[in-house]
Amino acid sequence: MLPRPMKTLIVGDVHGCRSELEALIARCGLDPVADRLVLVGDLVAKGPDSKGVVELARGWGAGADAVRGNHDEHVLRWRRAVRAGEPPPKLRPAHQGVVDALEEDDWAYLEALPLWRRYEGLLPDRDVLVVHAGLDPATPLDAQEPANLMNMRSIADDGTVSKRVEGGAPWASRWPGPELVVFGHDALRGLQEHPHALGLDTGCCYGGRLSGALFERGEMRLEQVRAAAVYTPPGGKQ
Repeated sequence: MLPRPMKTLIVGDVHGCRSELEALIARCGLDPVADRLVLVGDLVAKGPDSKGVVELARGWGAGADAVRGNHDEHVLRWRRAVRAGEPPPKLRPAHQGVVDALEEDDWAYLEALPLWRRYEGLLPDRDVLVVHAGLDPATPLDAQEPANLMNMRSIADDGTVSKRVEGGAPWASRWPGPELVVFGHDALRGLQEHPHALGLDTGCCYGGRLSGALFERGEMRLEQVRAAAVYTPPGGKQ
């Protein structure tokens, strides 16, 4: 019997929701030895088990792929300051809980995360790019601003990149392709399906859903599981 083709599951913002991530993995029938797990960033903060999410990612086969999100960067910024002997930034409780919980192997995993990844062969006609927040359509991939990759949401009429939802169009609606960009970060807009971009942040930590794009045999389908609870009130700060 021939081995089945590898599955690749790209998952939206997990934010410490380990039980929902495990449920989505089970729903998609992923095997940690045979299949690829990819996280679009914001592994930590807001949910109940940030350390558990990082441990799951580290322990997935040879390690799950992921990109760095803005909340991952928040705790890494604290880590860099402490290691440099500088005054660390003040953290909100959600991020303080993360830095108190993570161990050296967890930090090493987060520190190694790139800002974007490219995958060939998931679709027959184009590559797939994974980034946390977005890509500026006017800027070559290798010249993108790191802050934009982790924080952007919109493009104003004059082409200005913005972190805000108001006052601009979703950047993903302006992405010309040919690559399909899979991203997260924008829970306010929820699931976004554009010709050349797919947004997967459906607010799991806010009591929404955890969404994933499952690639198998050259095709893609969406899969979702409901959040078990409201871990952070929508619009609330932790």
